[in-house]
Amino acid sequence: MAWIVTGMPGAGKSTVSRLVAAALPRAVRIGADDLNAMIVSGAVWPLGHPADEAERQVELCYRNLGALAHNFTASGFATIVDCVLPDGDHLDRLLRQLPQQRARLVVLAPGEAACRDRNAARSTDEQFDFDGYRELDATMRVGFGDQGQWIDSADLNGEQTMRTILEQVAIVSSDSSVR
Repeated sequence: MAWIVTGMPGAGKSTVSRLVAAALPRAVRIGADDLNAMIVSGAVWPLGHPADEAERQVELCYRNLGALAHNFTASGFATIVDCVLPDGDHLDRLLRQLPQQRARLVVLAPGEAACRDRNAARSTDEQFDFDGYRELDATMRVGFGDQGQWIDSADLNGEQTMRTILEQVAIVSSDSSVR
């Protein structure tokens, strides 16, 4: 099975996706940020310039996430993909790269204030310079609609969020899968 954990910067995607993977018997976490960091020279972040190169690298990241997900799921691992997906179009583009099965979408949605506070609490080298929280939240809500599992994790720590995800997965029907 493939899982997609998304949310705004500071939502807790990396922490929670690692905890979910660790709680499952055979699982791997693939982080989009980790893949993007492999580009040593010439990296352009998704909102960077030149825009055509930024878009090309976003697509490259999705292809790499999909290739790794294929390899791990084919070997019997649950695959947790950690990636900021700004809207429904980007979700669809990633889904096209994932193994041909249903993927479970988890959207961490603690809200703008919590994301800003969490980002500010990070060490300086781990902080993410971003000021589009309100717009990103809106495009995610419109783009994803009622797809997936939305979790308001503002008052939850990583362990609590992980438990919430796993408990809801146990009781939620396959309707929370996307594809």
